[in-house]
Amino acid sequence: MRKRHLKPIAAVSGALALAVTLSACGGSSSASDEKVVTVYSADGLKGENGDGWYDKVFKDFEKKTGIKVKYVEGGSGEMVQRAVREKSNTQADVLVTLPPFIQQADSKGLLTAYAPAGADQVGGADKAADNKWTSVVNNYFGFIYNKKELKTPPKSWEELLDGKFKEKVQYSTPGVAGDGTAVLIKAMHDFGGQEPAMAYLKKLQSNNVGPSASTGKLAPKVDKGELLAANGDVQMNFAQSKDMPNLGIWFPAKGDGKPTSFALPYAAGLVDKAPHSANGKKLLDFMLSEQAQKDVSAVGGGFAARKDIEATDANAIELTKLMEGVEIFEPDWSDIGAKLDGYVDAWKSATGS
Repeated sequence: MRKRHLKPIAAVSGALALAVTLSACGGSSSASDEKVVTVYSADGLKGENGDGWYDKVFKDFEKKTGIKVKYVEGGSGEMVQRAVREKSNTQADVLVTLPPFIQQADSKGLLTAYAPAGADQVGGADKAADNKWTSVVNNYFGFIYNKKELKTPPKSWEELLDGKFKEKVQYSTPGVAGDGTAVLIKAMHDFGGQEPAMAYLKKLQSNNVGPSASTGKLAPKVDKGELLAANGDVQMNFAQSKDMPNLGIWFPAKGDGKPTSFALPYAAGLVDKAPHSANGKKLLDFMLSEQAQKDVSAVGGGFAARKDIEATDANAIELTKLMEGVEIFEPDWSDIGAKLDGYVDAWKSATGS
């Protein structure tokens, strides 16, 4: 299988943030002059302690431009659904989600074309050919486990079916959370198709605690030992592990095969009919600026989206080691986006969710 070049990354603490309540601004002429920009985003880039990538980028952006960032956070699917509901009275200026939800947002007419400064340094697979979206932080899908209770991480999907994982496994909801949807994508890849993947997830249901709208909320449960294993992603979980000493990252294999993963970037797009479109463009430019992209590694615990940004610090070395031996595959996001509803329905049917 084709492998992607992995860049080293660094990290600090970062996980979730509370959503900001927004007042309707509706795109009036007076609103367009406001020194504000509203971001709807998947969770993972804002730090619990105010020390995440978003925290620094938003602070630096406001200092440079005088434009205040209003921030709303939730699952990728949740953010797209909210933007759809508000289509007649658009509130968001910038939308940031994991795939395939950024493609879904585009298919629903939520995005307008804009190529941020620096987008020429983003790889072709990490941006839309028509400039509707561009990755701002690269990332990889993974799982987490409790290092205190399990001396070594699970090796395979099949191991999670063992009795010791009874009510000790949880993964976020496909179709709602980006990482939850990623569980389906990886399972279908590893098991060789939709049917065998759903058959496995049906078996796993006997050990599964139940759905979770937020992937980020699973890490504290794993760290405390309430769960032994859960899904996540490298950027968010590596950042969380700085405050959660029992959190370990692993990548399931099928049987005795190689562990696999795939790129799961945070992709950003300018919202169509955004009330503060000019400010949204400025923020997208800033997110892809050289300094902000250096901060992806130094502050945010993610992979820089720009190919010309490198990282060589101690955390970068640790993460390079983490990804060694992991086979990286490339999902067909356009195809997955078109078939997503069907995959989620099949999962609901298989698991009784």
